Amino acid sequence: MSQPSDLMELREADIRAHYQSALALLEGFDHAPRLAEAGAAPAPAPERSPGIGTRRPFRSTTPGLVTRRTTPARGVALLSRIADAGEDDGLISPLKASLQSALRRALAIAMALGDAYAEATPLAELKRANLEGHLPEARRAEFSELLAAEALVTLHAFGNATAFLLADHATGAEVEVGEVEEILTDNAPLALHGALWELDQDIAAHGSDEPRLAATIAAFAEALMAKVATRAASAGRLESFTSRAFRVEADGLTLRGFSPASRGKGTTLAMTFKQPHEVVGNHIAKYQALRLSKMLMAYDFERRLNPFAELGGFIFTFMGDGAPGTGKTTLIQMMAGLIHGYCQVAGYPFRYQNLSTDNIDSYQGKSGQNARAFIDNIIDPSVIGFGTIDDIDMLAGKRGDRQSSAGQLEITSVLMDAFAGANTVVRGNCTFGMFSNYPENVDDALRQRAGGRFLVDGPQTREDYIDILALLMGKNHKIPVGHHELYAAQAIQKAVAASYESHGRPHEEGLERVFDRVTRDLGQLDTIAKLGTYLKGIQEADARFTGRAIKNITDAIKVRAMDFELPDDWMEEPDLFLRQPYETKLAMIEELRRPITVEMVIQEINRYADSEFRYADKSDEEAVAKMVREMGLTEEARRRYLEGKG
Repeated sequence: MSQPSDLMELREADIRAHYQSALALLEGFDHAPRLAEAGAAPAPAPERSPGIGTRRPFRSTTPGLVTRRTTPARGVALLSRIADAGEDDGLISPLKASLQSALRRALAIAMALGDAYAEATPLAELKRANLEGHLPEARRAEFSELLAAEALVTLHAFGNATAFLLADHATGAEVEVGEVEEILTDNAPLALHGALWELDQDIAAHGSDEPRLAATIAAFAEALMAKVATRAASAGRLESFTSRAFRVEADGLTLRGFSPASRGKGTTLAMTFKQPHEVVGNHIAKYQALRLSKMLMAYDFERRLNPFAELGGFIFTFMGDGAPGTGKTTLIQMMAGLIHGYCQVAGYPFRYQNLSTDNIDSYQGKSGQNARAFIDNIIDPSVIGFGTIDDIDMLAGKRGDRQSSAGQLEITSVLMDAFAGANTVVRGNCTFGMFSNYPENVDDALRQRAGGRFLVDGPQTREDYIDILALLMGKNHKIPVGHHELYAAQAIQKAVAASYESHGRPHEEGLERVFDRVTRDLGQLDTIAKLGTYLKGIQEADARFTGRAIKNITDAIKVRAMDFELPDDWMEEPDLFLRQPYETKLAMIEELRRPITVEMVIQEINRYADSEFRYADKSDEEAVAKMVREMGLTEEARRRYLEGKG
């Protein structure tokens, strides 16, 4: 398969050329901290190598740079620090050897990437001029900016490669190392000195045994990446790095800007999967879940894009709402099972995760971190992801609600930014489902970030109730079925067509009044102008019906244009579709696309607006009931107060 045009190879020879320099850093150097405070001096490790005495001294390439030392320099010898962590039986353990090797490899990758950045920018030329003493005065500011950018690139690459290479050495231990403080951007060598000094401090403080040693290094790598990415957001001269990706073929590592790399591992699911016929009723929700499951499989791992996302028919976020016991959990089990099965056939990594109330933490900021980790885990472009947020009304706080905890509000903020924030990128490799029995209790802005609406209303017809009774009864009986064809009513195409047609008119009373008034004044809604007038009428009836609602409706219309089933054999035989080049997939999907009709537009406006009116009515009714309770309590308190005075 061809490489994406923005992917550049980081050659193995260039990486290995830095092995000796990387090893020298790990053996030992002196560093006086400039930004961080040194902890208590750890006990010096026994000398195991020539170390500091045989190294060439570091010389800054920044002209006139003088480092003011406020703290005495201290020797850093990471190889010895790692070797001496925990018990010592005379031989270095395989885990410690792996950690040392991973750090050397990560340092070499970081140095090679720093060189690649320098060659792609004027930095390499300016370094040569500086060493020769011919650096023009007019370019000194540019030189300093480029050195700072190279330092950030090198630091992030070191943290990124370290975390990636240590992924297979996770021990289950958890360590909190705190924020990385010694981030020096004078130049790349000094930046690595500062980072390695702080890593040495963390190992001395937390690496009391082998499991905690590995966890400390991994936690440090994650913290380093986070801090550098924050610094890089306001730094300049980074376009040549962020606009392309760098591939280290031997490790299967791809470095893309300041985003963490991933091995693209799936998760082992301990879940009872459901077949589509086991989801009784819920026809539109089931149908859209079936189609979305197949849409995800069109994702192209090389282009990191899904044709459905490019063509405009992909559901990135959706909300499933309904009364308790109507089948939301069953729908999740069906969808996760379908995607899992398709991924097994295609050989794709699949990752499922649910954000639950367990992620609300009493520590300030921790709930937001948990939500951010959940998002990052699912949107990882190297996997097919499905994230669910069950009972979102309990998990995410409603702004302005005094009963919402700080942790719940943190989660709301993270989800809003992730689902429709300034940096949201929809690649089409994952989808998020929010589920609730009480969607009216979900923050309005967060709820409107759900592009798709799945009404999970459970069994509705006589046939539905016969089917669900037979399904739940199981087979340990001899009761005849009678005059009924089991599961025939769950023939989804027929049921869905009827469900869509029913939205030719609104279902909610408030919306119905708007629809009748507009059609009485304008006649049949058959032009863009008339449809826009209907939308304005809805907004006048409910001020919460904003431009975001229009976007969600148009997205749903585009989904209807993709209202076709990807053939089952495309999922069963990967070579037919899944393993085709991106352009071929795009063309195959375009051939199946349907034209948009007026009926589609009206149905989707009504379907979305019905849900908003339904939520608003419930929310208003709850608010009124709450005020009535409070007024009753006030009256009772006044009565008791007066009785007490009497």
